[in-house]
Amino acid sequence: MSKITLDTCAGGKERKSSWGRKDEEYIADFTLIAKRTLTAVEHQIFRFHFLLGADWKLCCRRLKMERGDMFHEFYRIEQKLGAAFREVRPYGLFPVDEYFGGSVQLPKPSLAGEGGGGPVRPPLRECA
Repeated sequence: MSKITLDTCAGGKERKSSWGRKDEEYIADFTLIAKRTLTAVEHQIFRFHFLLGADWKLCCRRLKMERGDMFHEFYRIEQKLGAAFREVRPYGLFPVDEYFGGSVQLPKPSLAGEGGGGPVRPPLRECA
């Protein structure tokens, strides 16, 4: 059983918070993004190996693939999904702590007197 959480919503008119099951929402987002991102064959490999936990030998036997080809597929799937999970908007699935706890946006540091248009450079010591 997962726990129900109360999340605050910015800008709500009638209700400033909402209830949700973060664990189930994360699982649903994870699997749906994987299904949209991967091809049919890649999704089948993803399901067998990453979701159901089948080792590479069972995947090779089931999908009739060679060992080297299977490992190349594993690496390609990890690369594709890693980019997809990181770049999904408005809330990325990675890093996980930001998904479950909300992101904290800190102000960017700047030096006094700079307009913020260029790179931040520390002041140099004058040579005597």
